[in-house]
Amino acid sequence: MPLLVVGGVVLLLVAVVALTQPVLLPLLAMPLIVVVLRFGAGPVDMTIADWILALAFWPAVFFAPRPFSPELRKLLWLNAIYQAATLFTVIANPFVANGVEWFHAWLLVSGALVVGWAVGATGQARLGVSLFLLACVALALPTIAEGLLRYAQGNFSEVYPSWPWSMHKNFMGNLMGIAALILYARPTWLGWTKRWAVPALVVVVTALAVTQSRQALVGLAVGLLVVSFRRHSERRRGVVALIVVAPILYLVLTMARDQIASGNEHNSWFQRLEWYAESVRIWLEAPWFGHGLRYWTQADAPGFFQPPNAFLEVLASAGLVGLGLFGFLVLWVGAITVLYRADPAFGTLALALGLSRLAQAQLDLFWVSISVSAPFLLIGVLLGLAAHKAREPMPERTREPLVTR
Repeated sequence: MPLLVVGGVVLLLVAVVALTQPVLLPLLAMPLIVVVLRFGAGPVDMTIADWILALAFWPAVFFAPRPFSPELRKLLWLNAIYQAATLFTVIANPFVANGVEWFHAWLLVSGALVVGWAVGATGQARLGVSLFLLACVALALPTIAEGLLRYAQGNFSEVYPSWPWSMHKNFMGNLMGIAALILYARPTWLGWTKRWAVPALVVVVTALAVTQSRQALVGLAVGLLVVSFRRHSERRRGVVALIVVAPILYLVLTMARDQIASGNEHNSWFQRLEWYAESVRIWLEAPWFGHGLRYWTQADAPGFFQPPNAFLEVLASAGLVGLGLFGFLVLWVGAITVLYRADPAFGTLALALGLSRLAQAQLDLFWVSISVSAPFLLIGVLLGLAAHKAREPMPERTREPLVTR
């Protein structure tokens, strides 16, 4: 198996270099966080992005600059509260996928935050985020090409990208929405001029439109409003944001209206309504501790679908006594509060990314690998960059000599 040998040698070389350059693996995680290809078997069948995040966590946690900022520590504690709350359902429902997902959920939030912190706090935020954006543009271009080929054949349905690997339209749409938020905000530390940022923004937004992902459009609209109205220097963009958001919301409502009018009970609108009702029924079968994390993967599961709403998913998985919903609310209310109070130069974009993800999750799945880890990875970068800037020495003011007469 020559490919396995070559892969092992490459991994060994990367590990050796990482000993002298601890930020190497966290930097590699920035572009590789978009790789949705799965690797593994059974309950540990996870994406390449998950594996690289797990590898990058160790040099990040041991060698990243200390101390962690107060904002990062608060976010880590909030996630610890959620993990402690969902531990009840892990104990009450002893199956392997339940325990694996408990650690996986921690990695997607806390692990991603620490890896992002390592990139930002070492002064590599510009390089790391640029690598992430270039990876998103690299995925957007073939998606657009695939859409154009379908349109030429008279097929105007949503695009599920098939190259360089198969991707769900909602995953691709959410990823493009994250990239679009960063490019729209275009923070000065990123160093992207309009000459590069505007074409890249057009590319990722076009790819998002080709996927026709409604949840991604809603998430992008929420993020645009946060970026445009929160920072005083960005409020001049408010009118532009409203002009952009209005047609986005109109498009989403029009697509929903057309699906309702079609009467097709198998389309996504009616399917979601059915799944919402089924999720409540499943939760009522085990209201106290839930059925366990990723219960739908089990042979005897009460339902073989992942509830398409963040709160319903947590209720059905962890229940009420298991405090799953309580822990989830603590995590998100606390995270929004922390990011809102952070330095607006960095906290505004971080808040937009968080609220965008939460808005998306009201219309579709929440605990989906990259769709969770990518926003928290970027939030970690922003918090690390804020700490790095705060540690930089202030330029000394030149003092004019006293002139005596």
